[in-house]
This record gives sequence, C-alpha cells and structure tokens, in this order.
Amino acid sequence: MAERVLVIGSGGREHALAWKLAQSPFVLQVLVAPGNAGTAENGKISNSAVSVSNHAILAQYCKDHNIGLVVVGPEAPLAAGIVDDLMAAGVRCFGPSAKATQLEASKCFAKDFMDRHGIPTARWKAFTDPEEACSFIQCAEFPALVVKASGLAAGKGVSVAANKEEACKAVQNIMQEKAFGSAGETVVVEELLEGEEVSCLCFSDSITIACMPPSQDHKRLLEGDQGPNTGGMGAYCPVPQVSKNILQKIRENILQKTIDGMRREGIPYTGILYAGLMLTQEGPKVLEFNCRFGDPECQVILPLLSSDLYELIQATLDGKLSKALPSWLESSTAVTVVMASGGYPNCYTKGREITGLSLVKDLGLQVFHAGTARKDGNVVTNGGRVLAVTSINKDLIRAVEEANKGVEMIQFQDAVYRKDIAHQAIAFVKRSRGLTYKESGVDIAAGNALVHSIKPLAVATSRPGCNAELGGFAGTFDLKAAGYSDPILVSGTDGVGTKLQIAQMCNKHDSLGQDLVAMCVNDVLAQGAEPLFFLDYFSCGKLDVDTAQTVIAGIAEACKIAGCALLGGETSEMPGMYSLGQYDLAGFAVGAVERGQMLPKLEHICAGDVLIGVASSGLHSNGFSLVRSILKKTSLQCSSPAPSSYGSQTLGDVLLTPTRIYAKALLPILRQGFVKAYAHITGGGLLENIPRVLPKGLGVTLDASLWKIPEIFSWLQRSGILSEEEMARTFNCGVGAVLIVDKENAEVVLRNVRGCYEAWIVGSVVLHKTGCEKVAIKNLMKTLHLSQQADESDAGGELGQCEGQTRKMRVGVLISGTGTNLQAIIEHTKDPASHAEIVVVISNKIGVEGLKKASRAGIPTRVIDHKLFGSRSEFDSAVDQVLQEFSVELVCLAGFMRILSGPFVKKWNGKLLNVHPSLLPSFKGVNAHKQVLQAGVQVTGCTVHFVAEEVDNGAIIAQKVVPVKVGDTEEMLSERVKEAEHMAYPAAIHLVATGAVCLGEDGKICWKVQDSS
Repeated sequence: MAERVLVIGSGGREHALAWKLAQSPFVLQVLVAPGNAGTAENGKISNSAVSVSNHAILAQYCKDHNIGLVVVGPEAPLAAGIVDDLMAAGVRCFGPSAKATQLEASKCFAKDFMDRHGIPTARWKAFTDPEEACSFIQCAEFPALVVKASGLAAGKGVSVAANKEEACKAVQNIMQEKAFGSAGETVVVEELLEGEEVSCLCFSDSITIACMPPSQDHKRLLEGDQGPNTGGMGAYCPVPQVSKNILQKIRENILQKTIDGMRREGIPYTGILYAGLMLTQEGPKVLEFNCRFGDPECQVILPLLSSDLYELIQATLDGKLSKALPSWLESSTAVTVVMASGGYPNCYTKGREITGLSLVKDLGLQVFHAGTARKDGNVVTNGGRVLAVTSINKDLIRAVEEANKGVEMIQFQDAVYRKDIAHQAIAFVKRSRGLTYKESGVDIAAGNALVHSIKPLAVATSRPGCNAELGGFAGTFDLKAAGYSDPILVSGTDGVGTKLQIAQMCNKHDSLGQDLVAMCVNDVLAQGAEPLFFLDYFSCGKLDVDTAQTVIAGIAEACKIAGCALLGGETSEMPGMYSLGQYDLAGFAVGAVERGQMLPKLEHICAGDVLIGVASSGLHSNGFSLVRSILKKTSLQCSSPAPSSYGSQTLGDVLLTPTRIYAKALLPILRQGFVKAYAHITGGGLLENIPRVLPKGLGVTLDASLWKIPEIFSWLQRSGILSEEEMARTFNCGVGAVLIVDKENAEVVLRNVRGCYEAWIVGSVVLHKTGCEKVAIKNLMKTLHLSQQADESDAGGELGQCEGQTRKMRVGVLISGTGTNLQAIIEHTKDPASHAEIVVVISNKIGVEGLKKASRAGIPTRVIDHKLFGSRSEFDSAVDQVLQEFSVELVCLAGFMRILSGPFVKKWNGKLLNVHPSLLPSFKGVNAHKQVLQAGVQVTGCTVHFVAEEVDNGAIIAQKVVPVKVGDTEEMLSERVKEAEHMAYPAAIHLVATGAVCLGEDGKICWKVQDSS
C-alpha cells in the first residue's frame, strides 16, 4: 500500500528529496514543510504549513494525515531532537538522533571523537576566550588559519584566513561580534590543510554503510574560487580525481570507523553521514561532518541514484541496509549550477520575478528550487540561493555545458552564478597523460597482490625434495631428497573443460582447484608414478583477485591431498580474450617412478584377470559440454533442485562435486606389485580409457549391475535421452578408476582399496575378437533405469525429484566458544534424512573453535562482537539482522554465553531452542551439576526447550536421563551429560523441523503426531 511521506525543509536539497521520493510506486504523496515554489502542487508533491519546531504538534499531524515516514533535510531540526521525539511518538523518522547529530552540531565533539577513534583530521584546539584563541594562532606550530564556530551556523561558520591577522579577525567576528550568535560561543582553530576538497556521503543503519559516489561542492561565490564563502554555488558527481583506492580508504578509515565508533560509544548512527574531506599528500582527512545530505550535493547525487529512495530509507531504518544496497547510474556525471540573488551571501532583495523555467524543462534539465515562492501566479526569489539547474550526461564537459546553458535561459534581476563548476575535474580529465599498462587492462598490482596472498598456500604444500616457495623464475625438485634412486619422470597436463562455465554460472570457484589437480595427478598415476610437483595456469580478461585466490587456494589444498608440491604457476591477464568474469585453467603435474615399478605391465596382463572399479565422486570433470546441452534442453538452471537422493542440493552443487584424487591413497596399493594396470576413467569414458592400458589381442567385459551408479548419471541419461554408447563413451558412470589384477590377488587388492574408497569387482579381461569393441558393457541401461526407478520410488514419483523433495528447515546457530553441541548438530544436519540444514553460525567472539568447525563443514560464519554495542538490544538487533539475511527459520543456542533481550526472544518465540544440563524444571540456572550433586539425587540429564524470557523456563521438547554415579565429580557428570546433549539436541531439532512439535499460543508444547518418541 502506498504511503504519504513528509519532507522537512525548504531548500534545493528538500526539493531533490521530494522529487526522488515521488518517483517511488510505494509513495502516494510527498508533503514538504514548509517547502518552496518548486514543491507547491507539483504532481505527487505539495507543501504543508504544519509547524516543524513543535514536535508534539508535528507528531499528531503525521498521525492525523496518515504519514508513514518523515525525512529530515536540514541540520537544525536534527540537533533539536526531531527524530527522537517523532520516533518516541510512533512516527517513523529518517535521520540521526540528537546525540548522534553532535558530529555536526558541535565541532568540539566531532574533533574529540575523531581523535579518540583515530580518524584522520587536521590538528586543532578549541577556545571559549577570544584572546587565548588569537594567542594560539600567533604561536601554533602549524598554520592555524581555519577558524570555525563550534555550533550550527547554516554552513557559513567557517573562515579560511590568508594570514594570522585575518584568522584573529575571524575569531573576533565570531566570538565578540556574535556573527553566528550562540553557535560561536566556542571556536575551533584548525590547521590549514592543503589539497583538493571533496564530499563523501553514505547511508548508515548503525552497522552497515552504503557509500554514495563522491561529489565536489564549490563554496566560493565567484569563478576561480574567489569571493566570500557561501552555502555552495554548484557541485558535480562523481569526482574523477577520487580513485577507487582513495574511495576505499575513505570508506574504511573514515566512514565505517565513524559509524563503528559511534555505536561503540552507545550512540548508534542511523541516517546520512556526510564527510567533508581534504585529499592531502598523507591521505584523506576530515574537514567536517554533516548529519544529512549536503546542499547542493544532494542535487547531483540523487539524480544518479537508480534505486528506489523510499525503499532504501525504509531498509536503513529497519537495519536491513546490507540487503538493500543502492545502485547508481554508471558512467554518468551530474552537474548542478546554483543561481543566487545579487548581494548574497550578505544582504539581498527578495521578490524578483523568475522567468524561463519552462524552457529549461524542455531541454530535459532538472530545476531544483531553493529560495523561491509563488506570488500572483508567478515564481519569485525568496532567498539567497534561489535555485539550481542539474544536468546528467555520460560526458562531464557536456554535462557542464548543458547546465550552464540552462542557467542562461533562466532570468531574474541581479542573478549571480558561476560558469566554471567542475573546473578541477575538467582539468583532471583533460590532463595529457601517457597510456599505462593498467589502463590497457593489465593490473600488475593486482597480480602482485595475488602472488602475495597465495605464497603461504604454496609453502604449505612443501614436501621432501621441494620447499614450494613462489617468486623465482623457475622451480626446482631434488629427486634424491625425495628418496629416488633410479627414477623415470612422468608428466601430465590437463584442464577442467567447460565445468568452468558451470562454476562461473554458480559463482562457486572453491572446488575447481581439486578438479584441476585430480585430472593431472590421476593421469600420472597410470604410469605407477608418485606425483611430485604441480604447476597451474590461470588466464582471464580482467583479474579478480578474490576469485583467483579462491581457485588457487583450492589447487593448493588439492596438492596436499595428492602429496605433491605446488611449485609454481602463471597468472595471465589478457584483456579482450575473455568476457567479464570468465577465466580458464590448465595444470601440469610431474611425477616419478622407479624404473622397475612402471605401469602398465602389459606383458603380464592376460585373459581371466579381474577388473576392480574404484568409485568416482560423480561426473568428475568430463562431459560437461553435453551436460550443459541437457540443461538447456530441459530449461533447468544450476539452481534447480537436484535429483531427490541428493537432499537439498541444487543441480549446480551436484555437478560441481570435485573430482576424486586417487594418487595418495592408491599409490601404496600399486607399489605392492599386485596391480598390473591402472586406468583413469577420464574424457572418453569407460569405452576409450580402459583400452589404453590393454595389450593387443585383449579386451574387457564389464557388468554395470556389479557397481553403484550415482543417480546423476541416470538423470542425465533420462533427461538427454542418451544412448548406452553415448553414456559409456562420455561419462565414467560411477567408476573413476579401474585396476587390473590377477584373479588370485583380487580379493586382497579389493580389500585394500575399500579401506580408502568404495570399490567393486566389475568385470574381467577377455580375448579380443577383431572387429569388436575392446570394452563390452552388460546391463548398463538396465542399471541406469533401476537407479531411476528406485529414486522415483523413494521420492514418491517423478515430481518428488524436484518440487516434492524434502524441504529442509533453515537453522542458525549462536555460539560463544567451541560451540557445545555444534558438532552434533552439524553431523545431524549432514545426514540426508535430516529435515534441517545449518545456514549460518554466528559467534560473539572472534577466532573461536566453533567458527573453525563450521568453516570445515562448509557453513557460512559471522562474527558480531558484543563489545562493539552499547546495549543488549543493539547487539541482539545486529544478530537478528544476520539471521534475517540468511532467512533463518530456527535458532539454536550452542554454548552461547549471552542473555538475549526480551524483544529478541519475543520475536523468535517458538523458533528459538536451547539445551540445559539438568532435567528441568529442577536445577535451573548456573552450576546445575553442582546443584545436582549437593541435592544427592540419583538421576539428572539434559533438557532441550524453547527459550522464554524467564531463564530456563521455556516449554520442554526433549529430555534425556543420565544416572548420577557414586563418586561423581562435577567434571565427570558434565562429560556424561554432554554426551546426552549430543543425542537430545539433534532429536529435538528433528521434532521441530518435521513439524511434529511446535509451541502453542498458550506457551505449551503442541504435538502434531501421535508417536513422539
């Protein structure tokens, strides 16, 4: 339902806010109080005469007129506590509290705050005595030439002096002549910083910030930055002089630090934070903070906002900014030129008629009114800064020209404006510069950053013969140090094919490293060789360091699994060769085998030998061009549900299952001497890879009914209507490697292989008849169809494979340390039969073991440090925000050592579980085991219950009894109760997730099934 919105203020900023809010389909009407001629009866926008200084009257007005949101433009109402008063009255109001507004309302507070939190700013000192201030100016060890009224002065309370005498005059003007009234009772004398001035603004919900593009205001009245200071004569956005690197520093070292610091001091900051900055040689430094949109910055920032401002403000107020980050018009520039009354910023005449407004509108330009009013049907001047003309264009210079053209078409007596807005930016973009490698698309710095980040990953793969240190021109390997006496080197190279495209579609890159290593070292193993070292090749159009690091971290981890060293590699950035986000991979492995141990032993293979099939993990890395064609044919996405035997996994998850690495596990078995040949079932499937290790005159017969075929192969055959030959020639069909052994040793080898992987005797070696296939497979289609039927039976028919598969309840776990019971809950949810899945683990402490457990299990983690929040409710709000981010449906406390606030518990009522180490209602609170032993009872146990506001008083879901033994200590009893908790907690989660148990409206357990055991 559309809402009414009230904007407080009367300037160009407020017109821009109303203009942008009115574009939202969720806004019925925008009222502006008091507004100006531009906001009077303009479509959805109209003015209101309500008093904004009497907050009680204003709150009642909002209720009477069904106003759902108030947006405050200027600083004075914020400092007067308008947000606090309206929110207290139940009216949603956007802006910081009065306490938070001190960042702007008191220069002394702001400077002290920056010093406390290490936020870069100019050196300074505050004074209440004008003589002391002047004395300081004369003898300060830095150029103390900036004098500021500490209080609010409508943006005009700053004097930048040319010399010490001027600075002292500014002190006298502010303090003795009361130029700014009570705002000048205290002055701040600052160091004069040198550099370029810019404005950086952000949205803040007190935790997350969303930066706006940087802008630059023009304070001086006249061209060439001459004349007196004003509220601003024009602006442009974005600022090309501010690089991405500088913007990142501003975000991290200034804006985020400020929001974090305010929250740490118990003053959460929600609203707009404006940082006026000087880009010095030492980096960006803060000149001032404002607690609202700047004017005229607002008039160039909002036209570039492509998101819905109303929705953005609501998300900010709800603490959900992280889920509603704004988007902006890319490659566009906005320029605004302000027209002021003659005599501004001093005395000026009002009531001058303004003409030409409609002509400017016809040019497609936007006019934002400020000091205007309606009189006798005409628009007249009513302030110092009268209006601003804004232009948007892909080209900065064209935008300036269009805005200037618009200004020239508007006429009123004694109008003053500048024609050189954005002159610094224009000089910057016109500056003659030679081409750079980076501008050509190759970022050497990014490449160096990647190498720096992966060096420790490579070192971790070191092994005898190689220390795996990256950075040289080439890598070396010492075969003697690796224990070889008469070695033969074996090499293999491969890629992962179009499985890359599936990974890029899913934005999941962490498993590709194992695919790459496996494809190479599994080939080397076919010669009986131990993989010694590995090199990788990563090529892309534009290097994304995070993606590349994720891929190479996977390669390093896979090298450790394979027992080889990551000796080196090449990262190649080739602009124009790949689309954005695309990359390619290749790998190269070198192994060694003693001369007498090489495979295959062709002369020893004979008819009657047995084939042992070693299970694959799935598709491995072959056949993906056919897989992608099947996906396209069926109109399915990688995000579509996988066949039902895979639980809650998507097709993308199953297809990206990493290739199994056989090298380290099978090598000792190969070295025993019983294996005559090993075939890696790679590209070409079963039909083309087994013949590669057979002597002439021999073939093999396989019986597909003897091994387990993963359901993904049945799904592919069925969906693509693939022939038996196509299946066998393209895919491994569940067998990733084949060993050939004589019949007498088959059981011994099979037993050894089964110690590592699932394996079966799958066929035998036979004499090959000329003209026949060397590999004959029986029962392949029959077994594929049986696998399909079994799955459909389990899932309740074909529908069960997609829409009807078991839906898992999304669980969030809160921990403080090791995460008592976390491992038990993880293991329960990893069971395919489980009706729950952990989607996030949240800790209030950094680096605890529970977070590591979650990471090892592939579960996302978040840290929300309770020390950074001023109250329990603020901390709980941050936790709630993350739970909502992950769409959590059930919250489990596992060793969470914080007491949750009442509002949090109420919100999650019936969806919040905890376990207590006693049989409740007995022995509540802390030291339960001590209470049990002191009471002398014979049994105790644990209780899983819904959390209620009163500690340990929620409705009981499950209990497990533990006997108290003679001689028990608290420690002994605690260990046995923990074992009971490991069983009871998963059982309770199962009851809730299946819907067997829920919390009734009366606060009591409601059983939905008869059998609750």
